[in-house]
Amino acid sequence: MEATSTTDDAAAALSTTDDAAAALSAMVMDSDVAGALWAAVDSGRIDDLVPEFPLLAMEQDPIHRHKDVLAHTIAVVAKTPDDEIVRLAALFHDIAKPRTRSFEHGGVTFRHHEAVGARMTRKRMTELGYPEEVVVQVSELVRLSGRFKGYSDGWSDAAVRRYAREAGPLLGRLNALVRSDCTTRFQHKVDKLHRSIDELESRIADLAHQDRKAAERPQIDGTAVMEHLGIGPGRHVGDILGWLLELKRSDGVLEVEEIFSRLDQWWAQNRTRYS
Repeated sequence: MEATSTTDDAAAALSTTDDAAAALSAMVMDSDVAGALWAAVDSGRIDDLVPEFPLLAMEQDPIHRHKDVLAHTIAVVAKTPDDEIVRLAALFHDIAKPRTRSFEHGGVTFRHHEAVGARMTRKRMTELGYPEEVVVQVSELVRLSGRFKGYSDGWSDAAVRRYAREAGPLLGRLNALVRSDCTTRFQHKVDKLHRSIDELESRIADLAHQDRKAAERPQIDGTAVMEHLGIGPGRHVGDILGWLLELKRSDGVLEVEEIFSRLDQWWAQNRTRYS
């Protein structure tokens, strides 16, 4: 029997399977994912799964004739790591561009295409029969896919924290998607993007380390303790700070007034130990 390629297998799955989600996943996880996607587009089989996909075959900017979104999308999927969630997000990340395209001031815009695309992704993937958990993760990656674009303008630590907080457990996958979403043939541009993402990831790690250290400190420092109790420095201040840290671990962040109230109680019970 003549062997068939993985691309042929994926194309056959589109026409024979009753499980649409499995068919699409087989395609995006194909070892020749670009070949599988182009074969599905050329045969028209992709229309049965993601009818919005062929509509991406438009020029982003007909005036300057930038590459069409369909070719870009397939190139992005082909660059992603071997991760089904990331590949599906890459497949859908520009799905709303035809719907949101407008021409202004001699150029083209796709305002809010990530937010619109996230809604379209959720609807399409739900209809395909994907589990809710997968739908949520992929649509969220689509929604966040453009968040990195402003990083080159300079982000404050608060903005970096917000990016990491919004991504949550999807942070690694979001950064993988951002790295893949650069299909220029100019290597220096690719290198610049990757350096920027490397820098962002380093800043996120540094800030997380700082936040962990801050979480391991009492809410008030030794100076505030001495001023409040009217005492001088010594072993007792270190013991109090240790107790305050245990208080934070057990009871969480408290109002400052509550901390001082409990400190007064602790000191009244323990001050004789230091006399």
